Amino acid sequence: MTRPITAAEELLANTSAPFAEARAMPKSVYTSPEFLAQELEHIFSKDWLCAGRADALPNPGDYLTMEIAGEPLIVLRDRDGVLRAMSNVCRHRMSVLLQGRGNVRAIVCPYHAWTYSLDGSLRGAPAMAANEGFCKTDVALPQVRCEEWLGWILVTLNPEAADPAVTLAGVERLVGKFGMQNYVEAFREEFRWNTNWKVLAENFMESYHLPVCHAETIGHTVDLMKMTCPEGEAAFNYHYIIKNDALDLTLAHPTNTVLEGDDRRTTWLLSIYPSLLITLSPGYFWYLCLTPDGPDHVNVLYGGGLAPEFVADPKAPEHFARLKALLDEVNAEDKDCVEQVYRGITSKLGAPGHLSHLERPNFDFATWVSKRVNGG
Repeated sequence: MTRPITAAEELLANTSAPFAEARAMPKSVYTSPEFLAQELEHIFSKDWLCAGRADALPNPGDYLTMEIAGEPLIVLRDRDGVLRAMSNVCRHRMSVLLQGRGNVRAIVCPYHAWTYSLDGSLRGAPAMAANEGFCKTDVALPQVRCEEWLGWILVTLNPEAADPAVTLAGVERLVGKFGMQNYVEAFREEFRWNTNWKVLAENFMESYHLPVCHAETIGHTVDLMKMTCPEGEAAFNYHYIIKNDALDLTLAHPTNTVLEGDDRRTTWLLSIYPSLLITLSPGYFWYLCLTPDGPDHVNVLYGGGLAPEFVADPKAPEHFARLKALLDEVNAEDKDCVEQVYRGITSKLGAPGHLSHLERPNFDFATWVSKRVNGG
């Protein structure tokens, strides 16, 4: 008896066609719990994931928490100003230690008050002196790789993962002149949507939907014929749009003396695999960091801010307020769109259609996912 084809095999067949003949990914890769388990094992457990912007943790003791493939982690700035990532699980009875964001002088377990220094070493363990087999200096929170790259905090469980500065050197070649590391974050929020993580990632990767899905907000700032969607690189894909003058925040500030010509009005959309999605314009940036929460939900870290010239402008508070209001509206529009897509994916009559030339990044993403889950 012939066994059923798996979602990974369906995707491999789907991405084996040349781009000119490509269709959207098979429905099974969005709905299959088995496929999600493969993604967690072969993608999220092995690649660099984003914890947000480095300027979110400016002071010693500032921390945030995150989870990678079920592994609770702490990311913090230690007393020497170094960014660190470590296990968020106590070495005693395995309680989770910290939640959310904040500032601490030490990491104290909420269960039995075992206390760790900001480097993860055990500083105190109440009522443990009578245990002859216990040695405080032998206990520490396991460290996890953590790197700052162009202002972003990147974390991985994989000790063998290539340095992001190497794998993402192409990003610096493309947008290095923008000085992304100098942009200032104005807000950072988290939410959960009823869609598969790849649906939201793909939504970001194509601007084909902007004139329709975002007709009330940014749709009028773009022209489909002024979108360029080249073939992506091994660790990311991208496209860019030359904007009109409809929204000043998408353009270079008059005091910006670095960007010239079309660079002063070009918005870049960078999709860093697997799930850091960055919109970078001469005036502002915003981003999404995605982690799957079952096949049908995605947890989203959402943030954004302004280029340094807009931050230095006397009207900076007004600029920040306008940006946040705009991006919240854009997000609301995207939420409606991507949740409707997921509803369609779960239908019986729905089927993947042909891709537009404006969806080249989506094809590159599907190919990358397929290689990872299929062992390539």
